[in-house]
Amino acid sequence: MKYIFFFGVLMSLMFSCKEAESYSFTIEGRTAVLQAAPVSVNLETIGLEKIGDLSEFVLGNEGEQIPFQVDNDKKRLWFVHMPQRSVNYTFGRVAANTQADAGVSTSQNKGDLHLSIGGVPVLTYRYGMSYPPKGVDSIFRKSAYIHPLLSPAGDTLTRIQPPDHYHHYGIWGPWTHTRIDGERIDFWNLVEGQGTVLFNKFNDTFSGPVFAGFSAHQEHINLKASQDKQIALNENLEVKLWDLGRSDRYMVDYISTFNTPLESGILLEAYRYGGGLGMRFTERWKKDNCTVLTSEGKDRLSADGTNARWCMVTGEASSGEGTNGILFLSYPENRAHPEPMRIWPMDANGGRGDMFFEFCPIRHKEWNIESNKDYRLKYRMVVFEGELSPEEAEGYWKAYADAPIISTK
Repeated sequence: MKYIFFFGVLMSLMFSCKEAESYSFTIEGRTAVLQAAPVSVNLETIGLEKIGDLSEFVLGNEGEQIPFQVDNDKKRLWFVHMPQRSVNYTFGRVAANTQADAGVSTSQNKGDLHLSIGGVPVLTYRYGMSYPPKGVDSIFRKSAYIHPLLSPAGDTLTRIQPPDHYHHYGIWGPWTHTRIDGERIDFWNLVEGQGTVLFNKFNDTFSGPVFAGFSAHQEHINLKASQDKQIALNENLEVKLWDLGRSDRYMVDYISTFNTPLESGILLEAYRYGGGLGMRFTERWKKDNCTVLTSEGKDRLSADGTNARWCMVTGEASSGEGTNGILFLSYPENRAHPEPMRIWPMDANGGRGDMFFEFCPIRHKEWNIESNKDYRLKYRMVVFEGELSPEEAEGYWKAYADAPIISTK
């Protein structure tokens, strides 16, 4: 992985004998550890980069065995730190493998990639082609989106192909008003027939005791261009599902890295929709049972067009008892952070007040994407059951945003 999260990790190494290697480290954050968050340790830093099999090692915290996972390039060890734990960890070799079985997994079926916690799917990435309902123009066909996204208790929170906007697909992020060599191309409104975003291939899939996910190559296709110039943007979307070790919360990282092969580049015009992270919510949520709160204290009546570090959308559970929702976090290095948002007004969709949310980095200012230069947008979602307080939301954002410092004694 090319990024790490929020904590400074101060390592001190303790060796007894070759057969019983033991390492200890302490989490030292610049801000208080307020909420659960992923932490990574550089294996080279602690001298383990050349040990291929870490199955005989155990991560411990005050006598408790903590699930850990090594990323696919064998460079970092990951685990989730809980605020109630000690900041002191040990990592040592044991006689037998006591590492827990994979708790966060992936599986594929008929064009769907499912991400599951404890064998229960909570997020699905659709890489196969989806077609609109019978009688609706096939121009609305689509791949490369997330649906369904489920609450921890199993409520579906996303929606696709609603009759009012057949081009809405769960969680997705096409750019809307763009210009290529002076010509406007819309990748969002599929009915225009100008552009679309489709799945191309998986770069990687991964699973383990702590996280599971994928990296997918998606293509932003200019349908008006000649065959050799149709690819306007190449995007690598990485999605990672984290098990937070509790039944009412889980976490998703959503990272989009993109570039254009076009010599003239592409201009992303300022507009209220486009790019970033967009989500069409369940049809159950309307103006009378769905609320919004941002890091700046804005609600659903006042949040649209404003900027925020985080935004929380909460709605009534399907049972009619209690609530669930999603906390959206914008990373500080994102373009235009704190990020502008598009949030549908209370009178949207004929007065029903359906819910749509988007972090929209080009809402107030255009963005010129230069040829063969990489750009990145990073987001995190905390999907929760019940209530999540503003203080908790701020804690999750600080845990996400506070860059780490790693040093050794």
